[in-house]
Amino acid sequence: MPATGNTRTTLRRGVVAAAALPLLIGALASCGYGSEAAKDEPKGAASDVAADAGKKLSASEVRIGYFPNLTHATALVGLQEGLIQKELNGTTIKPQSFNAGPSEIEALNGGSLDIGFIGPSPSINGYVKSKGSNLRIISGSASGGVKLVVNPEKIKTLDDLKGKKIATPQKGNTQDVAFLNWISEKGWKVDPESGKGDVSVVRTDNKVTPDAFKQGSIDGAWVPEPTASKLVSDGGSVLLDETALWPDKKFVITNVIVSQKFLKEHPDVVEAVLKGTVKTNEWINANPDKAKASANAKLAAESGKPLDAKIIDPAWPSIAITDDPLASTLKTQSEWAVKAKLIEQPDLAGIYDLTLLNKVLKAAGKPEVSDAGLGAK
Repeated sequence: MPATGNTRTTLRRGVVAAAALPLLIGALASCGYGSEAAKDEPKGAASDVAADAGKKLSASEVRIGYFPNLTHATALVGLQEGLIQKELNGTTIKPQSFNAGPSEIEALNGGSLDIGFIGPSPSINGYVKSKGSNLRIISGSASGGVKLVVNPEKIKTLDDLKGKKIATPQKGNTQDVAFLNWISEKGWKVDPESGKGDVSVVRTDNKVTPDAFKQGSIDGAWVPEPTASKLVSDGGSVLLDETALWPDKKFVITNVIVSQKFLKEHPDVVEAVLKGTVKTNEWINANPDKAKASANAKLAAESGKPLDAKIIDPAWPSIAITDDPLASTLKTQSEWAVKAKLIEQPDLAGIYDLTLLNKVLKAAGKPEVSDAGLGAK
């Protein structure tokens, strides 16, 4: 009996599927997929092969920026474990590593970056300089992870900081603003531009700070992890954890931002990235030791070697991973920058757009988060 049209179509599909099967099995085997390899992998990682894994969203790629810092753990782990890529299916991630907020903002504003993990001060500066036209904060990522580490032979109490040289990563960055505000509240005077005054605020790249500390050219530093723990490993002592200065011991240290142009043109891609970050944060909080190892593996790929256990072990638990952008604390940080005369009074109305994040959180059965009245209208 001759084959009908439907039968011929079915046969053709069967032949194609059979031909493709060995290739698929080989590809999965080469990636380490299988019951044994997948035992300890996070739910939603690259090993979970989606039925529509080849399907692209509205953009063929998304360029994501981050810092090689532990305070950017969502990015480090999300990329290392494939949790963000999993949600994007066939849309490719192009990761980009940055050393400072201004360069990442420049990339976002210049159109060479779509989404970025970044601190609150660069977010504020980038939003204000573009008059609210270039970026939106779309999620939180991390809280805490900032410490004042000092030479215990020279500084034994907070009052001993007067007359000493204390490093911050960069003029106007998140830690610099916090330290200047702390100095002001002590009643001491420092010129915010030069850093000279009752305390010498020395703006020093985090990569250089440990050597400067060992050489004695600075007496301490107000810095994020893992720099803080590097200083401790070199003989420093933690004099203050910044979380102690905040209500509920929470303050935003890392946000997720997006180009407004990309958000408008590719909301499906942005939503997929947020699904990935929410799942990443959930996995990190449920598996802190595995997540710490994952973040360290990503840092090793970036720098050529992992962080020593004596650095990463004390650093990791001081960082709280969260989807909540802690918007009220960003507002406070902007007020500190104005008080320090580093920026004019900013209009931050519209800096947040948490619509897609709250959609993702609701679908996952998680509570929605607030923009503290600074949401896009």
